[in-house]
Amino acid sequence: MVFKNPNPMCKEELFEGALAQMRKAYAYVDLTDNVKEVLEHTKEMLQANLLVRMDSGSLKVFPAIRVRYNDELGPTKGGIRFHPNVSVDEVKSLAFWMTMKCAVVNLPYGGGKGGVQVDPKRLSAREIESLARAYIKAFADFIGPDKDIPAPDVYTNATIMGWMMDEYNDITRKQNPAVITGKPLNLGGSKGRNVATSLGGYYIFKEACERLDLGKGITIAIQGFGNAGMHMAKLLANEGYRVVAVSDSKGAVYNPVGLDIAHLIEHKQKRRKEGEFSSISVCDNCREGDKKITNEELLELKVDVLIPAALENVITRKNADKIKAKLVIELANGPTATEADHILSKKGIVVVPDILANAGGVVVSYFEWVQNKAGFYWEEQKVFDRLRAKMTRAFEEVYLESEKHKIDLRTSAYVVALKRIMEAIEAKGRHPYD
Repeated sequence: MVFKNPNPMCKEELFEGALAQMRKAYAYVDLTDNVKEVLEHTKEMLQANLLVRMDSGSLKVFPAIRVRYNDELGPTKGGIRFHPNVSVDEVKSLAFWMTMKCAVVNLPYGGGKGGVQVDPKRLSAREIESLARAYIKAFADFIGPDKDIPAPDVYTNATIMGWMMDEYNDITRKQNPAVITGKPLNLGGSKGRNVATSLGGYYIFKEACERLDLGKGITIAIQGFGNAGMHMAKLLANEGYRVVAVSDSKGAVYNPVGLDIAHLIEHKQKRRKEGEFSSISVCDNCREGDKKITNEELLELKVDVLIPAALENVITRKNADKIKAKLVIELANGPTATEADHILSKKGIVVVPDILANAGGVVVSYFEWVQNKAGFYWEEQKVFDRLRAKMTRAFEEVYLESEKHKIDLRTSAYVVALKRIMEAIEAKGRHPYD
């Protein structure tokens, strides 16, 4: 095997759990066995060992992977993450969720995902660039603007996407801006892409709060203060909502009267060089009234809304019964384990699933791809207006399906996605033989 398993939690469980969530929706969609066979298996996967020369002059190998889960609706689409706990099971699960996500918001895409097992905080900017270029060298034949389109994910960003696109262009000897999304604006990126995941989640948050009759006086905790969590906190604070807790990998900070989000962002964004990642924590510079707590304690706070915005499986059967929020908005991919879903549902907690709540990123990535293909670029407000339209329509479809079948929003989102994928599969002539 290419990948080591540094985290005992990274077992072959995540993907099976993801499939279990989808299978709950089978009861509400008339799927043939042929369709189920296609949906439950990965289309293709490629692994590689990336050889990088470090600043010390030594050579180091980093395991890497790219998964194309399903392309029935169009070319596969999905981010590349740099993280020490990247595993085959995790990336397969993320590619599966991306398949469902694109179908829920009605994009002409399938699902893909990639990753490198690395701690980017231990690398210099030059080493990260070398790693990014090595990734594209290894997977250049596996991706392409009409086959598989990468984007940023955990611990990757616009700068890294720019390096990757440049490497792909060197290999193919032509300009291919549509091969990667989430790029810098001057390399063909779309306005609004840096806040797209959070803004899409914010539109979903507003729709959900309206259905649950939750007003401006509610309290909110955000687990994760990377790109998605940080921008979500800023959007909420700017609109007058009270964000009482946020966290990163080193811990959390809590203030019952509300945190100074602008101060936390300014503190967190202190970086050494472009392309490098900050090791500064939100816990490092607490103000009067702020209290340091753990990530686990944040999840269990008595708040109205909980927004997981970090990694997978943070809400499990061990802590689900301790969750006190009325509403959970899954800004992260797969933050709620399958067993935890049932517990939250029994407690009456409404969960807006990841395949709907965090789809804003792939929606604006799609807009970027369209703009790259056309060679014509939109103003930011046009991007935001079209994102809002996409997200609110998707929420309405999922909510109505939920009301129709009296099912939770996650199962309902899978029903919407499965219907679209099934129609595409059957339109290609894959009906069962008589």
